[in-house]
Amino acid sequence: MKKYSWLMFVLLFTVSLFLSACGESGTSGSAGEDGGSDGGEEMTNLTMGTGSVGGVYYPLGGEMANLFTDNIDVEGFDVSSVESGASVENIAKIQSGDFQLGIAQNTTMINAVEGMGEFEGKDVGNVGVIGSLYPEALQVVTLDSTGIESIEDLKGKKVAVGPPGGATREAAEMVLSAYGIEEGDYEAFEEGFGDAKSKLQNNTIDASFAVVGVPSSTTDELEAATGEVKFLNIEGDALDEVVANSQYEAYTVEPGTYEWQEEPVETITALALLLGSTSQVSEDLAYEMTKTLYENAGDMSIAQAKLITQDSALTGAQDLPLHPGAEKYFKEAGILE
Repeated sequence: MKKYSWLMFVLLFTVSLFLSACGESGTSGSAGEDGGSDGGEEMTNLTMGTGSVGGVYYPLGGEMANLFTDNIDVEGFDVSSVESGASVENIAKIQSGDFQLGIAQNTTMINAVEGMGEFEGKDVGNVGVIGSLYPEALQVVTLDSTGIESIEDLKGKKVAVGPPGGATREAAEMVLSAYGIEEGDYEAFEEGFGDAKSKLQNNTIDASFAVVGVPSSTTDELEAATGEVKFLNIEGDALDEVVANSQYEAYTVEPGTYEWQEEPVETITALALLLGSTSQVSEDLAYEMTKTLYENAGDMSIAQAKLITQDSALTGAQDLPLHPGAEKYFKEAGILE
């Protein structure tokens, strides 16, 4: 009997040690480990999804990550920015726990909250807005040498429609459809903005779509290399149709936005937002990040940084769920009642 009791004690002790070890292994590490976490654990080592190389999200994300790590004194705090497919992918990966932060268009976030488009039937209740960043414009770009004069001319052409997982592809398909050009009427290239620029430059493609902050350095580089960049307008009935059936608004890229731009460009616009996980980024940490962003944006060198201000902190995000930490800061700063 004593031998039986001793064996039971050893067995129970061994099991308790095993369960304790399993519990400890689930409370450390970043979201990137083992394919991501379940999105329910607060973290200080954060990953920020950005966009493709050649767009604005990618360099801006890198500068914001540095801004946060340089100004926030929290034990174990770090932010790593990574290349991604942009808006759709960033929201989905915040929801899944693979990212804790991400940049996305407000139009995509609206779709996510309302369960529309790519997010039909999906719950993104753990994704909150940290703040609005800057306006973006849909640029439809070609070269004079292609002979393309308008979007109608893209039928039968080779067109870069943005990377998979980004909002550009959805916008491109919507605009092309408004002009009577459907899938199969053109050859689509799913390219990041930098790759699209290279393919335009070497005549592999005929035109490209990109929802970017303007002026875009990639477009400037294309003009410097070719001297023949041409913007295609979104206008008339097609523009009205797009605006009526989406969250985009009409927008004019004024002459001089690019030093070499002489004519206004009619297009559509959305707002870039910084988003955060409400389950993995604590209220206190999100508060510090929001405060740092809107009070120190001038420390960043990217052109869009000057547009990140308290005055526009909620532009395009008024009807979207805020991260509690951001809400706390905005109320304290008198931006939100």
